[in-house]
Amino acid sequence: MTRVFEFPRRFALLLWLLLAPSAGLSATDQKRFSTSTTLAAEASTLTKLLDELHYNHDAVRSADYANVIPDFMGELDGQRLFFLGPDRTRFMEEHSKNVYYNTAFLGNINAAYEIFYVYQARVESRIAWIFGQLKKDWDLSVSESYRLDRQKSEWPASAAAADELWLRRLKFELVQEVLNKKSLDEARALVRKRYERMLKNLGEIEGNDLAEIYLSTIARLYDPHSTYFSATTFEDFGIQMKLQLVGIGALLGVEDDYCIVKEIVPGGPADIGRELKPNDKIISVAEKGAEPVEIIGMKLRKIVDKIRGKKGTPVSLLIQPADASDSSVRREIIIVRDTVKLNSARARAATFDLLEPDGKTQPIGVITLPAFYGPADDGDTDTEKTTASRDVARLIEQLKQQGVVGLVLDLRRNGGGYLSEAIELAGLFISRGPIVQVKNYNGEIHVDSDRDPKIAYAGPLAVLVDRFSASASEIVAGALQNYGRAVVVGVSSTHGKGSVQQVVEMKQLSRALALSPQKTGAAKFTIQKYYLPSGASTQLKGVVPDLILPSIEDYLPIGEGDLPRALVWDQIPTSFFEGGPLDPKVLTPLRQASLDRQSKLDEFTYLRKVVDRFKTRQEQKLISVNLEERRKQKAEEDAFRKEMKLEKERIAKSDYPFKPYYLGPPPAPKIRAPKKEDDDDEGLDGSAEENETYVKADVHLRETLRVVSDAIALGRNRESWASNRAPLTAITSNVGAPAATKPRG
Repeated sequence: MTRVFEFPRRFALLLWLLLAPSAGLSATDQKRFSTSTTLAAEASTLTKLLDELHYNHDAVRSADYANVIPDFMGELDGQRLFFLGPDRTRFMEEHSKNVYYNTAFLGNINAAYEIFYVYQARVESRIAWIFGQLKKDWDLSVSESYRLDRQKSEWPASAAAADELWLRRLKFELVQEVLNKKSLDEARALVRKRYERMLKNLGEIEGNDLAEIYLSTIARLYDPHSTYFSATTFEDFGIQMKLQLVGIGALLGVEDDYCIVKEIVPGGPADIGRELKPNDKIISVAEKGAEPVEIIGMKLRKIVDKIRGKKGTPVSLLIQPADASDSSVRREIIIVRDTVKLNSARARAATFDLLEPDGKTQPIGVITLPAFYGPADDGDTDTEKTTASRDVARLIEQLKQQGVVGLVLDLRRNGGGYLSEAIELAGLFISRGPIVQVKNYNGEIHVDSDRDPKIAYAGPLAVLVDRFSASASEIVAGALQNYGRAVVVGVSSTHGKGSVQQVVEMKQLSRALALSPQKTGAAKFTIQKYYLPSGASTQLKGVVPDLILPSIEDYLPIGEGDLPRALVWDQIPTSFFEGGPLDPKVLTPLRQASLDRQSKLDEFTYLRKVVDRFKTRQEQKLISVNLEERRKQKAEEDAFRKEMKLEKERIAKSDYPFKPYYLGPPPAPKIRAPKKEDDDDEGLDGSAEENETYVKADVHLRETLRVVSDAIALGRNRESWASNRAPLTAITSNVGAPAATKPRG
């Protein structure tokens, strides 16, 4: 990655001799890395590319490159456990001033290697110390605590301070294992094995790994979605894409030695099973009949190799659920590896029967869209390709034949997809007009519009979103909200990703690299931002629903705003379109009716209990390492979870009857891990017990159906109308010309 002056070799050798003895290694055992001519050219090319073509290039100055040094340290040591405060001071003094010059003009990334040498020595020394400490007697009855999340903490000021920190860290790890039905001796063995694996993984790190981390740290100075792929990573890119299609169907990442589920691929085995969720941590992996292999501290490529396998074979994952309020909670799930079938990822629908006050049944449709897929996503050779917008249009026709009087478009957990599909899909609900505006890095703005005056569905409409609704989902929800065409219901805001990235192979950017016999990597960098028809960006703030419902997601660090150096929210001039936000005459009664239900219905009492409990746990930054205190906390947590599970089962008895509709074969039932006597209860949302197309006691969906029913009732009273049409219905007069647009190629 970035520059940095080299340590004098004599000093580096002295430092190693001072730090390494306790690890039982000599200076000759340490790998030394160097930068090839090709890699140096890549480093220089990447920096210039970002400096000239990145959307945010004007906001980053050469002086900002000094931040690469502490950022790179944080990439190596995310929990601030191994480096010391004086290390940071010294690295900044020696390397920070010339990062930009060294990288951009010299292709010099020696700083990455020199910092890593110190990190390696610190880790080896610390692990030797840990092995010694684990042999001693441990008093787990002392009233002490440990800060679990140290990402924003300072590095220890001295070796003595680091020792004190690590004693509490080890107590925390031992208590975690004892709480999971292990004896203290077994806990010691497991912790030792974890650090033995870390030591092994440390020795397997290569220079290209460090270069990838370092150059990615430079890219992330510009925004959190820009990165650098090493030659190996880029070569594996196609394989990784294939792994998303043959495997469990999950995108994985590593944060602070833990394997984190980043995304669930729509239609994959994990998506169908509904047990694995974004932000879950995978603790161990096991093949059928084999012992589990703990993957904490393991490199991502090795983790992927452990999890992937032959089609039709089961893999057992021990996970720490993201929504668990106690970090000791574990749950085993079994996923059968399979090919991701497009039919499983396709839009699906259902009719839900609500009872009106007069006792009549009121059918309301729900269309669930997992992603904005397009013709490139399948192997169809038909003249009419499968797309999200066409599928939704087909489902609308099916629902209309069933006599639905209202519709919910469920975009929860929809991370986006094709921009063209977002435009086409939004166009199903309006006559015509602008859907999204796109601004390039040079300030040029394009307006993309729906040009087809036909409306597939003109009736009352609601859009249901969550914190995982991102990109194209935000475009559709925001556009329909701008037009006043739909009421948006969900958590406090959607994800907030309003940017576009492009992947470019380094060979395409430099003649010298194109002629190089060595393999080169690639750059992913942000080139555009999205804006709604109103001119408001979806970046950072996302789309704020008209009706906000309580959710655990509001207390999870999963939004764009939780990412470092996220692009700012801004506005551009509005485009010209016919419509506007919902009139208070419509929105106020809908909101008040929902608030009344939230204050009275048992399901919201249940939901608030779950959210409040989770919020309280999240606010507890310090975790006790006193075993009896933790046992008491765990017992209370287990009792609470069981109480909530029973409450949810009671609420589920009043779920609205529904009939599902599919455009392909219905999803197969999921396979659950066999229940063990000592298993922890499932997550507070109870999802592990679900085996239905729609989960039981889905409070957000139930309330959205009621909101649509309220809008239908408002439409029956002309005095409630805010215009010449019923609330949440489409303008069908085609009055006014569509905004000027630039044809898409």
